[in-house]
Amino acid sequence: MPMLAQYKTVKQSGAQEIVIKKSRFIGHAKPVQTEEEALQFVEAIRKEHWSATHNCWAYLIGERDEFQKQSDDGEPSGTAGKPILEVMKNQGLKNIVIVVTRYFGGIMLGAGGLIRAYTDGAVAAIEAAVPVHKVLHREVRIDIDYHWLGKLENELHLKGILKGETEFTDRVTLVCLPIEEEADNFSGWITDLTQGQARINLGEAFYIEHETFPF
Repeated sequence: MPMLAQYKTVKQSGAQEIVIKKSRFIGHAKPVQTEEEALQFVEAIRKEHWSATHNCWAYLIGERDEFQKQSDDGEPSGTAGKPILEVMKNQGLKNIVIVVTRYFGGIMLGAGGLIRAYTDGAVAAIEAAVPVHKVLHREVRIDIDYHWLGKLENELHLKGILKGETEFTDRVTLVCLPIEEEADNFSGWITDLTQGQARINLGEAFYIEHETFPF
């Protein structure tokens, strides 16, 4: 199954508190890769906030959302876990777990109020964890004679191509990281630029984090 060209997730663990009609809602979010990791995070929050009225949660994992689960943790059915999961889906997020902790403040919110509160708690958690884009890049190794180095580095800079470390031996190897979908065109461009004198090898594809989608 081909890898996604890009997907959106969160950068780090984060938490943010909001207060709604005297109830405290603390949204916690974390990037995760497996269900086990997600459930460990849920359990850690439960232990930290053992005295809370509820610790409601949801996770969405897999490039095609293969793994998803939610829990209302004692709130009326459909008023907590589902709204949290819907926020993730509406924001296009993947590989994320969110727990919204509630300390009851004495005022009933009703089903609609709970849905809005847990939605807002999930949004606050995502903001605190910082949304980022994971974009698929391809490693391209370019082996050239030294006299091509200045020209090639200048052209790569003008195009804004990400680079790895440059290797210097009897020749120069530039490690470039174009977006995977553009790797073949990039290789052709390098061939033209160096009049066919570059030795080009395609390496592995992997995700690189971007704060905004790069194109």
